[in-house]
Formats: sequence, C-alpha cells, structure tokens
Amino acid sequence: MCTNFRAKRSKDGSAVVGRSMEYPVGMPTGLGVLPKGYQGSAKAPAPADKRVEWTAAYGVVGMAAFGDASSMSDGMNTAGVSAHLLYMPNGYCTYQSFVGDGEDISEMDLVAFVLGTCASVSDVKACLAALRVWGFDPGMGFAPPLHLLVHDRESAIAVEFRPEGLSIVDNPTGVGTNAPWMDWMLVNLNNYVGIGATVPASVDAVGLHFAQFGQGAGLRGLPGDYTGPSRFVRAATMVALSDQPATSRDAEMQVLHILNAFDIPAGLVREEANGQLVDEVTVWITISNLQDLRYSFRTVGDPTVYAIDLSSVDFTAPPRTLEMSWAGGFTPFHA
Repeated sequence: MCTNFRAKRSKDGSAVVGRSMEYPVGMPTGLGVLPKGYQGSAKAPAPADKRVEWTAAYGVVGMAAFGDASSMSDGMNTAGVSAHLLYMPNGYCTYQSFVGDGEDISEMDLVAFVLGTCASVSDVKACLAALRVWGFDPGMGFAPPLHLLVHDRESAIAVEFRPEGLSIVDNPTGVGTNAPWMDWMLVNLNNYVGIGATVPASVDAVGLHFAQFGQGAGLRGLPGDYTGPSRFVRAATMVALSDQPATSRDAEMQVLHILNAFDIPAGLVREEANGQLVDEVTVWITISNLQDLRYSFRTVGDPTVYAIDLSSVDFTAPPRTLEMSWAGGFTPFHA
C-alpha cells in the first residue's frame, strides 16, 4: 500500500510530488546517495551474467533498502525527476525471465538507473523501451511485485510489468497507488463525476424541505477505505479540488497536508505474515520538490520533516547509505 501524487503546479511554476510508503515496519531503510558518475551495474543471478550497466549523469538521493544505496524504492535526481516503486500485488505484476544478453535489469535497480541517466519522462520512456525487467529478491524471501511511477516537472508515467511485457502508460493525473492497472484507475474516475467542494443546494420535495447538515457534503460518495482504487480516487480528488499553491514552499506544505490524510496508524490495516497478523502502517513519506531540488522525508517514529537540499549534497563522494531518525518527539514550546 502506497500513495503517490503530484500537486498542482504552483503559480511560480514549481512542481512537487508526494509519496507515502505503507508496509509492516521492519524493512531496513536508510537515505541512499548515488553520485554523478556512479558506475551502475544491475543485479543478476550470477556474477558473470551480462546485465544492464550505466554511468550516472545525475546525482541521486532516495530511500535505500537493506543497506544497498542502489536498491532505492523512492528518489529524485539533480535534473528534477522523481521515481517511485509502489507495490502491485494480486497478479498485476509479471516480471520477465533473465536472459543474460546485457538488456536485463531487476526491479530493485530501476530507480537508481532511471534517475542516474534520465532528465525527463521522455528520457525514461526511451531508456526502458528495449529492456527486460526481471524479479530479484532483495532479502524479503520473494521478488516484490511492483510498478514504477515517474514524474518530471511537466508529466508523469506509470511503468507496469504485464504478462505481455513492459508497458508505459501516460498518467495525466500524476496520481498512483497500487493494483489494478493505471488505465483502469483512470477510467474508474468516471464513477465519481459530481463530487465537489461545495455543499449541494437544499431542495423541496414530497412536502418537505431537505438540506445538508454541514460542510463537506459535496464529497459524499468519496471512498474512505484503504484499497488502491479508493486511495487513487481520494488522492485525485484532493489534488483536483485543492487551491493552486502560490509558491514552491506553499506547494510543499500542500503536499504534506494531503499526505497526512493518507497516514495509516498501527491497528487499522493488518495482514497475515508467517501465520501472524501484522500491522501495515505508513513507514515513511517523501516530498520531492522538482523545481527547487529539495527532497524531504518523515518516518513513522519521528514527526519531524527532514529536508535535503540537493545543491548542498556532495555528489562526488562514493555511494553511501545514511542512517535516518526513526525516533523523535514534538518540538518543545515554552509559554
């Protein structure tokens, strides 16, 4: 369970993307940094196998799993592109077989690859067109079923792994969640025509006067559960109805407020794992400011939002994974 969206372009032209990561707590995650010039080599079943290799043209920061700076599930680069791997369960992800001809890349390498080599969504389309994506187990006991969402300042795409092969779907909404396919999600929005921010007018019928009880009645019918389709509709509605931000900072704050509406506390959503019920919670959120090149995050145990100015990151140092804060408190205020 994850939610991804891009806010309306602010009046100063800024584009800001939000993402939440929902999963049982326990996957080791740190802040990964990949330098410009990084020599990338995709994962392969055996060390001698030919696989995709690349030299990074852009510096990258993001959420790195299992202590491997190149195994990113989320990130942005110095060209103003963000990429996000989201879960795609229940048969909506089919990886291809590893061939070994130099055109294979694992799902866990995709964020590092596209952000290291691409300066736009168009670049990503061209880079991925001839590649095969195979499923690699990063230490979870299985290859996680995923899809890749990519944003630049102007556009967004969903990269899906279907039985017939890799599929790239233009995404004018800039919103993404989980299964099913993106084209189904876009068509499903037609079911919610009529939802709005204003209170419907009162009516007189059957000898009675009917009026809504309060504000927010225009959103009646908006789905409130946490399935992928329902969160997609809610995120698209929030982006569509929210005011256009004035500045880059306003856009970041708006994204944070929308992300807060998707935060899942422990106990609300549970799944079975190894014969036990485990909580699925919002483990972390990220905010990618594609205009000002600022990457921000907040973790499940620390309410502080930490911001990284990419212009201040040393992208000449070796690849690295930095420890993040997982325990924090409220900021004291003395009255």
